Amino acid sequence: MAPASLTAPRACVQIFDEAPDDVAAREALLDAAFGPARFLKTCERLREGRMPARGLALVARDGERLVATMRMWPIFAGAGRPALLLGPLAVARDYRSLGLGAAMIEEGLCRAAARNHRAVLLVGDAPYYARFGFEGRFTDGLVMPGPVERERFLGLELSKGALEGAEGRVFGAGAREPSAVRPASPELARAA
Repeated sequence: MAPASLTAPRACVQIFDEAPDDVAAREALLDAAFGPARFLKTCERLREGRMPARGLALVARDGERLVATMRMWPIFAGAGRPALLLGPLAVARDYRSLGLGAAMIEEGLCRAAARNHRAVLLVGDAPYYARFGFEGRFTDGLVMPGPVERERFLGLELSKGALEGAEGRVFGAGAREPSAVRPASPELARAA
């Protein structure tokens, strides 16, 4: 897929698929944006040890500099209802208020729809995410695996009715990171 572009007053920024070489810069950007408390957030319970959804880990660069990151993750929004979890989204401090966060979200949602994903959940600022169609009514029957401010727990249907009647706990899904896959214990291997 060709990279999306965003032209800002001080920057010519392009959005790309995240690459393995982006890990250190992405982590530094997330640390600067959220600090160490980011690992304590409820959404992290759904992401830890898992791979982001294929084609939905994005970065924005201004030349060689990584200036934004956003990922989406496979989840289940209640029993048997596949969805995505958006986040974290971070933009470098000196690139904020240029529309880059919105461009990342729009690109991610377009890619998610093109890959036939039907719904997206997130925990975030309701007034900011409302412009993309996220609403609290889509998460009324859902429960996160830890505490969240209810008014910040939002959903978006990419396909009409995708979250209709959704209820129950939200679970992580999708592929595990290779380092998160534990070898079977010798006792389990012998029993198999």
